Amino acid sequence: MKRAKGKNYQEYLIDSLKDSNEAAEYLSAALEDGDPEVFLLALRNVSEALGGMTKLSRKTKLSRVNLYRMLSKKGNPEFSSLEGILKALGLRLAVEVRQSRKAS
Repeated sequence: MKRAKGKNYQEYLIDSLKDSNEAAEYLSAALEDGDPEVFLLALRNVSEALGGMTKLSRKTKLSRVNLYRMLSKKGNPEFSSLEGILKALGLRLAVEVRQSRKAS
């Protein structure tokens, strides 16, 4: 996807993440990084693209303050909260077999 002239990277990123397929690929790539902070930042970006924290708060029935805390650099959301956030965004977690290693 080519970046439109006049948009900074963050604006371009948020605009591209409005597409659910792009958002899913972006979050998958962030998970592969292995750094929880990277994944939480990605989830914040997807949340912004798909309506923002206020909308997410209404859908998840979690306060905006709790959402910001969970998705901060030091955030550590419980699995049920993470699952609720992803569900509200129209996404889900999936597990795949790693292709890099041969079975022994």
